[in-house]
Amino acid sequence: MSVIEELIRKEADGGISFGNYTLDEKSKVSDFEANGDLYKVKTFKEITKLEKNGMFVYESVPGTAVMNLKVTENEMKFTVESDNDSQITVELEPETEYTIFIDGQNAGKMKTNLGGKLVLSVETKGVSSADIDIKKC
Repeated sequence: MSVIEELIRKEADGGISFGNYTLDEKSKVSDFEANGDLYKVKTFKEITKLEKNGMFVYESVPGTAVMNLKVTENEMKFTVESDNDSQITVELEPETEYTIFIDGQNAGKMKTNLGGKLVLSVETKGVSSADIDIKKC
């Protein structure tokens, strides 16, 4: 795997990939159309953010590369890559419980807050990537 040189792209199976954690300066792409939605990505080594139709979707500190993000009514799946451990915030349904899987291992259940935010830590330092699967309970 590698960073997304074009900052955001559509995948053949309908997912999107975005982010470049190797950049020293902030870079962004606005109004990227995929599956009828407009995306905006801001990324560099310190942070990666994704918005869909002006609404928050994903943020990581430090920056990451996200491969093949897919969001359905009951699930969010993606692979995250970084050269450091990351804190990831995603937006899902408010006050809803989700089961988190990291590399196929059950990491437990978490409930989103009133705004639908869910925060998780992912250890990628020395491993480089992790498969994340967040399923609605």
